[in-house]
Amino acid sequence: MTDIVPTEKRSEMMAGIRGKDTKPEMRVRKALFAGGYRYRLHRKDLPGTPDIVLPGRRVAIFVNGCFWHGHSGCSLAKVPGTRTEFWKGKFESNRQRDRVAAEALRVAGWRVLVVWECFTRRCKTEDALMQPLTHWIESSSPLGELRSAA
Repeated sequence: MTDIVPTEKRSEMMAGIRGKDTKPEMRVRKALFAGGYRYRLHRKDLPGTPDIVLPGRRVAIFVNGCFWHGHSGCSLAKVPGTRTEFWKGKFESNRQRDRVAAEALRVAGWRVLVVWECFTRRCKTEDALMQPLTHWIESSSPLGELRSAA
């Protein structure tokens, strides 16, 4: 299947995709702040450069886009019709990188939470987003994942 968008336009579109301060990330940050949590952003000294870090609680939070991180079973994570082998490889390498970073953080004594884009979309209000975040942060679980039930 050929792309319906010219190559130059596709390149421009892809270059405009953010890696930081995405809408899902901003929603999570706003909910955490409203819940009284204070955090640091994009700590480069930690494995995987977590999106949000609560240093006093040793919690690292990754806010993953369903498409870019190949969220299995999610309607937002479809493989493009062109260059499918490239995209499958890209998504798998992203997932592997995520696993390695989470394990390195866990070994270093950090608790790791992954918040998926589909979860932030499902939560229509700040409170609906804040409650599960708070529940996990206040728990003692070393690894967590907030995802949409699909």
